[in-house]
Amino acid sequence: MRANHEDAGIADSAEELTNAAWSIDESAELYGLIRWGQPYFSINEHGNMIVLPKGTKGNSLDLVGLVKELEGRNLNLPLLIRFDDILEDRLQQLHQAFDQAISTYKYQGTYQGVFPVKCNHQRHVVEELVACGKSRNFGLEAGSKAELLIALSLLNDPDALLICNGYKDQRYIETAILARHLRRKPIVVIEQADEIDKIILASKNLGSAPLIGIRAKLASRSSGRWGSSIGETSKFGLSIPDILKAVESLRNADLLSDLHLLHFHIGSQINDIAVIKDALQEAGQIYVELSRLGAPMGYLDVGGGLGVDYDGSQTSSMTSTNYSLQNYANDVVATVRECCEFHQINMPTLVSESGRAIASHFSVLIFNVLSTSTVSTSIPLKDSNECLPVHNLRETLARIKSIAIKSNIDHSQLQEAWNDAIKFKDDALTSFRLGYLGLPERATAEQLTWACAKALVELLPNQNSTPAELKFLSSVLASTYYSNLSIFRSAPDTWAIDQLFPVMPIQRLNEKPTQLGNFADLTCDSDGKLAKFICNGNSKPLLELHKLKKDEQYLIGMFLGGAYQEVMGNLHNLFGSTNAVHIRLANDNKYQIDHVVKGNTNSEVLEAMEHNPDQILERLRIASETAIQDGSLKISDAQRLMDHLETSLRQSTYLQI
Repeated sequence: MRANHEDAGIADSAEELTNAAWSIDESAELYGLIRWGQPYFSINEHGNMIVLPKGTKGNSLDLVGLVKELEGRNLNLPLLIRFDDILEDRLQQLHQAFDQAISTYKYQGTYQGVFPVKCNHQRHVVEELVACGKSRNFGLEAGSKAELLIALSLLNDPDALLICNGYKDQRYIETAILARHLRRKPIVVIEQADEIDKIILASKNLGSAPLIGIRAKLASRSSGRWGSSIGETSKFGLSIPDILKAVESLRNADLLSDLHLLHFHIGSQINDIAVIKDALQEAGQIYVELSRLGAPMGYLDVGGGLGVDYDGSQTSSMTSTNYSLQNYANDVVATVRECCEFHQINMPTLVSESGRAIASHFSVLIFNVLSTSTVSTSIPLKDSNECLPVHNLRETLARIKSIAIKSNIDHSQLQEAWNDAIKFKDDALTSFRLGYLGLPERATAEQLTWACAKALVELLPNQNSTPAELKFLSSVLASTYYSNLSIFRSAPDTWAIDQLFPVMPIQRLNEKPTQLGNFADLTCDSDGKLAKFICNGNSKPLLELHKLKKDEQYLIGMFLGGAYQEVMGNLHNLFGSTNAVHIRLANDNKYQIDHVVKGNTNSEVLEAMEHNPDQILERLRIASETAIQDGSLKISDAQRLMDHLETSLRQSTYLQI
């Protein structure tokens, strides 16, 4: 449990909220769906989450019904559902925003986007983007040799850009030069000063030159979680003196005529539009100066950074943005236009690498809850021979209940009562350690302590005047929902950088949630949990949830996780990738399954760690034969054991319900 808790939005009672009439609108407000979910997610009259893959322009799908049908196709949970219509819609929205800005500001140039492959490397995802972006000459950005191979194989549009970023060796650069003969359009962006000599050498060896770009280190400040990744200490890019040296080196090698692009990047998930404006002004001036130095130029790549409003607050918080997609496009177009007009320079083709804004929305992770646990707050029956600490705890509980009768509750009395409860619980623990107290009495002391906590929470108003030490009691009494997923595999950023994604039930949203809880995953790691949730531009440590029903799955969705999560996930405890499915809308509220990607089996993750599954089986077969000879294992049980082992190797790494 973390020491710092933010109780914004947490209900008064930790164990159970007052049951009352509840509407789907209240659920939409409670989980922030009306803010972050538009226009792709909503709730139907049955209390189920629905998906509108084409936004307001198409039909909807009941997400609960969809999951059940997919399970019927042997696609077990946890399940990643990719809505390709959303991916296409996000791509269209991006281009339409720039189209509108170009028209509004009478910009004498065009926009041409690229998708950074690092955002989501999955083949079907990249193929889908290339296919639906072809009419827009939509391209790709590669940051490594492997990504370059992906991009070269998929981009068959001679007008689509292939932005070559990242560290480059001689083979990388020569590959990009030769790819121009395949009617590809790679632009080799100089990220490091030593890449200039490599480009010059490769051009001499091959007798042809690449299209060249330069990445600039901007002095402009950034914001958000990646704010420190730019400036003079940035990992990539050339300083202004280095840019001037690069221009002279290219001029001396007769390659300045191949310099066509200026690139900059001010960090991912920029939350403040003012940061973007400052960077654009600085980059615009650098672009103008490069043109004056004799480079033909033609492209200005504004990099990534276009943020996603994960919590829907429309603020400059870490998980939001204080601008819209249209605001972003307007500022890019207007700022570059103003700079070029002032200096009478031809306006460049604008390029952006907006991977997060394109890919985040289309992927939904669905997982099921296996069980729950909470501290016991029931009051044990009184024993005539109870020890003093237990007796004192009973009196403390009675005192708290007497305070509840009063019309005016004194917070100092509540604080004093909780201090006493903790002291008497510690007394019981000390007595147990010294051997004066048995296990039953220690259990009684703990139950009475949590009964005191429950009684206190029921008295606490949701006010700022509540003592700080009492505010965390809701978290202490909250339920843990044990879930069939691995945080490290499916949502690594929640663990690594405290990224918040919208998380909520996808069913029973017409019922009032009566529990407060957080999620624990399947890994044997204390960090394997979801214990921080969005809340009106802030965060809260607990989420309002429902009590589990017997013989009914409780389904939870994690949203806006389509960027980075899959490729950055790891094999902690050897939990592998989940099943994934690509869905497209069909007519009459129906759907078609375009692709099914099976998750890792136990055999596959073992092989990834260089364990041979056949060898494992053979070792265990020999061990079972020895046990049969010793008489400690029946032949029938040995056969059952081997059947279980063989089946497990073929199955998913996740629990089968």
